[in-house]
Amino acid sequence: MQNLIKRNSGPNRRTVTDGKTLAEKLAQNEKVLAAAAEEDEARVAAEAAAPPRPAPTGQPGASEPDDTAAIVAAAKAMRDRYSGQPAPAATTKTCLIVDDSRVIRKVSSKIALSLGYVPVEAENGEEALARCKKSMPDLVLTDWNMPEMDGITFVTKLRSIPTPKEPVVVFCTSNGEAKDIHDGIAAGADDYIVKPFDEAALKAKLEKLGRG
Repeated sequence: MQNLIKRNSGPNRRTVTDGKTLAEKLAQNEKVLAAAAEEDEARVAAEAAAPPRPAPTGQPGASEPDDTAAIVAAAKAMRDRYSGQPAPAATTKTCLIVDDSRVIRKVSSKIALSLGYVPVEAENGEEALARCKKSMPDLVLTDWNMPEMDGITFVTKLRSIPTPKEPVVVFCTSNGEAKDIHDGIAAGADDYIVKPFDEAALKAKLEKLGRG
Protein backbone atom coordinates (compact mmCIF):
# COMPACT_ATOMS: atom_id res chain seq x y z
CA MET A 1 0.00 0.00 0.00
CA GLN A 2 2.80 2.43 0.89
CA ASN A 3 4.61 1.63 -2.34
CA LEU A 4 1.40 2.41 -4.26
CA ILE A 5 1.09 5.85 -2.57
CA LYS A 6 4.70 6.69 -3.40
CA ARG A 7 4.21 5.77 -7.07
CA ASN A 8 1.09 7.98 -7.37
CA SER A 9 2.31 11.00 -5.38
CA GLY A 10 6.03 11.42 -6.18
CA PRO A 11 7.69 13.24 -9.09
CA ASN A 12 7.04 10.25 -11.31
CA ARG A 13 3.26 10.19 -10.65
CA ARG A 14 1.08 9.34 -13.64
CA THR A 15 -0.76 12.02 -15.68
CA VAL A 16 -4.44 11.84 -16.58
CA THR A 17 -3.62 10.21 -19.92
CA ASP A 18 -1.36 7.51 -18.50
CA GLY A 19 -2.90 4.08 -18.83
CA LYS A 20 -5.24 5.16 -21.66
CA THR A 21 -5.25 3.57 -25.06
CA LEU A 22 -4.23 5.51 -28.19
CA ALA A 23 -7.86 5.75 -29.27
CA GLU A 24 -8.86 7.24 -25.91
CA LYS A 25 -6.05 9.82 -26.10
CA LEU A 26 -7.07 10.85 -29.64
CA ALA A 27 -10.69 11.18 -28.57
CA GLN A 28 -9.68 13.45 -25.69
CA ASN A 29 -7.59 15.67 -28.03
CA GLU A 30 -10.52 15.96 -30.43
CA LYS A 31 -12.75 17.20 -27.58
CA VAL A 32 -10.19 19.92 -26.70
CA LEU A 33 -9.91 21.04 -30.33
CA ALA A 34 -13.68 21.09 -30.71
CA ALA A 35 -14.04 23.30 -27.63
CA ALA A 36 -11.43 25.73 -28.95
CA ALA A 37 -13.19 25.88 -32.32
CA GLU A 38 -16.49 26.69 -30.63
CA GLU A 39 -14.83 29.56 -28.71
CA ASP A 40 -13.38 31.00 -31.96
CA GLU A 41 -16.76 30.82 -33.68
CA ALA A 42 -18.41 32.60 -30.77
CA ARG A 43 -15.77 35.39 -30.84
CA VAL A 44 -16.15 35.88 -34.62
CA ALA A 45 -19.94 36.02 -34.28
CA ALA A 46 -19.69 38.61 -31.53
CA GLU A 47 -17.35 40.83 -33.59
CA ALA A 48 -19.65 40.54 -36.60
CA ALA A 49 -22.64 41.64 -34.51
CA ALA A 50 -20.80 44.68 -33.06
CA PRO A 51 -21.26 48.09 -34.82
CA PRO A 52 -18.47 48.92 -37.30
CA ARG A 53 -15.61 51.09 -36.02
CA PRO A 54 -15.02 54.44 -37.77
CA ALA A 55 -12.14 54.32 -40.23
CA PRO A 56 -9.06 56.49 -39.50
CA THR A 57 -9.32 60.11 -40.63
CA GLY A 58 -8.22 60.63 -44.21
CA GLN A 59 -9.08 57.08 -45.37
CA PRO A 60 -12.15 55.89 -47.31
CA GLY A 61 -15.15 55.29 -45.06
CA ALA A 62 -14.00 57.75 -42.41
CA SER A 63 -16.77 58.94 -40.13
CA GLU A 64 -14.80 62.00 -38.97
CA PRO A 65 -13.97 64.95 -41.26
CA ASP A 66 -10.51 64.97 -42.82
CA ASP A 67 -8.82 68.03 -41.27
CA THR A 68 -5.37 67.42 -42.78
CA ALA A 69 -5.83 70.27 -45.23
CA ALA A 70 -6.82 72.63 -42.42
CA ILE A 71 -3.73 71.70 -40.41
CA VAL A 72 -1.44 72.27 -43.40
CA ALA A 73 -3.09 75.62 -44.11
CA ALA A 74 -2.68 76.72 -40.49
CA ALA A 75 1.00 75.76 -40.49
CA LYS A 76 1.57 77.68 -43.75
CA ALA A 77 -0.18 80.73 -42.32
CA MET A 78 2.07 80.56 -39.26
CA ARG A 79 5.18 80.50 -41.46
CA ASP A 80 3.96 83.33 -43.67
CA ARG A 81 2.81 85.72 -40.92
CA TYR A 82 6.20 87.47 -40.93
CA SER A 83 6.53 87.46 -44.69
CA GLY A 84 8.57 90.43 -45.83
CA GLN A 85 9.61 91.46 -42.33
CA PRO A 86 11.96 90.02 -39.70
CA ALA A 87 10.36 87.93 -36.99
CA PRO A 88 10.30 89.74 -33.64
CA ALA A 89 13.10 88.63 -31.35
CA ALA A 90 12.26 87.03 -28.04
CA THR A 91 12.72 89.23 -25.00
CA THR A 92 16.10 88.33 -23.52
CA LYS A 93 18.43 89.86 -20.97
CA THR A 94 21.98 90.40 -22.18
CA CYS A 95 25.16 90.72 -20.16
CA LEU A 96 28.26 92.31 -21.66
CA ILE A 97 31.44 90.90 -20.13
CA VAL A 98 34.49 93.10 -20.63
CA ASP A 99 37.86 91.60 -19.70
CA ASP A 100 41.21 91.11 -21.44
CA SER A 101 41.48 87.59 -19.96
CA ARG A 102 39.76 84.99 -22.10
CA VAL A 103 39.53 82.58 -19.16
CA ILE A 104 37.78 85.15 -16.96
CA ARG A 105 35.39 86.01 -19.78
CA LYS A 106 34.43 82.36 -20.21
CA VAL A 107 33.93 81.81 -16.48
CA SER A 108 31.90 85.02 -16.17
CA SER A 109 29.83 84.01 -19.19
CA LYS A 110 28.85 80.74 -17.53
CA ILE A 111 27.85 82.58 -14.36
CA ALA A 112 25.79 85.13 -16.31
CA LEU A 113 24.11 82.34 -18.26
CA SER A 114 23.17 80.54 -15.06
CA LEU A 115 21.49 83.74 -13.85
CA GLY A 116 19.34 84.01 -16.98
CA TYR A 117 21.45 86.38 -19.08
CA VAL A 118 22.71 85.89 -22.61
CA PRO A 119 26.46 86.63 -22.37
CA VAL A 120 28.30 88.83 -24.89
CA GLU A 121 32.08 89.18 -24.63
CA ALA A 122 34.53 92.01 -25.33
CA GLU A 123 38.28 91.92 -24.65
CA ASN A 124 38.74 95.64 -23.97
CA GLY A 125 36.83 98.86 -23.39
CA GLU A 126 37.04 99.95 -27.00
CA GLU A 127 35.38 96.81 -28.30
CA ALA A 128 32.84 96.96 -25.48
CA LEU A 129 31.92 100.55 -26.32
CA ALA A 130 31.33 99.61 -29.97
CA ARG A 131 29.06 96.76 -28.89
CA CYS A 132 27.07 99.06 -26.59
CA LYS A 133 26.55 101.59 -29.39
CA LYS A 134 25.20 98.79 -31.58
CA SER A 135 22.98 97.18 -28.93
CA MET A 136 22.79 98.31 -25.33
CA PRO A 137 23.02 95.39 -22.87
CA ASP A 138 21.02 95.03 -19.66
CA LEU A 139 24.08 94.30 -17.50
CA VAL A 140 27.77 95.15 -17.90
CA LEU A 141 30.51 93.34 -15.99
CA THR A 142 33.73 95.16 -16.71
CA ASP A 143 37.33 94.75 -15.68
CA TRP A 144 39.33 97.68 -14.36
CA ASN A 145 42.77 97.35 -15.94
CA MET A 146 42.67 96.60 -19.67
CA PRO A 147 44.70 97.54 -22.76
CA GLU A 148 43.34 99.83 -25.49
CA MET A 149 40.78 101.37 -23.11
CA ASP A 150 40.59 100.76 -19.37
CA GLY A 151 37.41 100.22 -17.37
CA ILE A 152 37.15 103.76 -16.01
CA THR A 153 37.35 105.32 -19.48
CA PHE A 154 34.92 102.77 -20.90
CA VAL A 155 32.28 103.36 -18.23
CA THR A 156 32.63 107.15 -18.54
CA LYS A 157 32.06 106.99 -22.30
CA LEU A 158 29.29 104.41 -21.89
CA ARG A 159 27.31 106.73 -19.62
CA SER A 160 27.57 109.51 -22.22
CA ILE A 161 25.67 107.45 -24.83
CA PRO A 162 22.02 108.63 -25.02
CA THR A 163 19.82 105.58 -24.43
CA PRO A 164 16.41 104.84 -22.91
CA LYS A 165 17.87 101.56 -21.67
CA GLU A 166 20.42 102.34 -18.97
CA PRO A 167 22.44 99.20 -18.20
CA VAL A 168 23.53 98.19 -14.73
CA VAL A 169 27.33 98.45 -14.59
CA VAL A 170 29.35 96.39 -12.12
CA PHE A 171 33.13 96.68 -11.88
CA CYS A 172 34.77 93.26 -11.54
CA THR A 173 38.17 94.03 -10.13
CA SER A 174 40.83 93.08 -7.65
CA ASN A 175 41.15 96.76 -6.74
CA GLY A 176 39.30 96.75 -3.44
CA GLU A 177 40.66 100.00 -2.04
CA ALA A 178 38.11 102.63 -1.05
CA LYS A 179 39.57 105.21 -3.46
CA ASP A 180 39.32 102.80 -6.39
CA ILE A 181 35.73 102.02 -5.51
CA HIS A 182 34.88 105.71 -5.31
CA ASP A 183 36.56 106.35 -8.67
CA GLY A 184 34.54 103.56 -10.29
CA ILE A 185 31.25 104.82 -8.88
CA ALA A 186 32.13 108.37 -9.92
CA ALA A 187 32.76 107.17 -13.47
CA GLY A 188 29.22 105.79 -13.62
CA ALA A 189 29.36 102.25 -12.22
CA ASP A 190 26.48 101.10 -10.06
CA ASP A 191 28.54 98.80 -7.85
CA TYR A 192 31.62 96.60 -7.80
CA ILE A 193 32.50 92.99 -7.10
CA VAL A 194 35.94 91.65 -6.21
CA LYS A 195 37.48 88.95 -8.40
CA PRO A 196 37.31 86.04 -8.34
CA PHE A 197 33.56 85.85 -7.75
CA ASP A 198 31.00 83.06 -8.08
CA GLU A 199 27.32 82.79 -9.02
CA ALA A 200 26.08 83.37 -5.48
CA ALA A 201 28.14 86.56 -5.07
CA LEU A 202 26.97 88.05 -8.35
CA LYS A 203 23.36 87.06 -7.70
CA ALA A 204 23.48 88.79 -4.30
CA LYS A 205 24.96 91.91 -5.88
CA LEU A 206 22.25 92.02 -8.57
CA GLU A 207 19.50 91.50 -6.00
CA LYS A 208 20.92 94.45 -4.07
CA LEU A 209 20.70 96.53 -7.25
CA GLY A 210 17.12 95.37 -7.91
CA ARG A 211 18.10 93.16 -10.84
CA GLY A 212 17.98 89.77 -9.14
